[in-house]
Amino acid sequence: MVLLQAQPAEVSIWQLILPFVVFMAITYLFLIRPQQVQQKKRREMLQSLRRGDKVVTVGGIHGEIIALRDDVVTLRIADGVDIKISRSGIGSKRTLDPSEKADQTE
Repeated sequence: MVLLQAQPAEVSIWQLILPFVVFMAITYLFLIRPQQVQQKKRREMLQSLRRGDKVVTVGGIHGEIIALRDDVVTLRIADGVDIKISRSGIGSKRTLDPSEKADQTE
């Protein structure tokens, strides 16, 4: 009895590379690019900080910027209570909602 060997299928280089290229494109579009956009917005926000801005730290402390130096921000979190934190410790700028705006005008 003679056994016939199956002929090996020829695989194109494109069949090997295409799934990898598609995977890399999806990874870039859904993971890397959105992260880069988010980092850019955060960097711009940190650079635009000014005295008097109301901010929230990454730890959740709300305060008003009373002094800025290169990498140190001094926040007033209550009357007579000032803290110094790293600029990178600022999580976001706080925008005033309508009720807070009304309180300030009175």
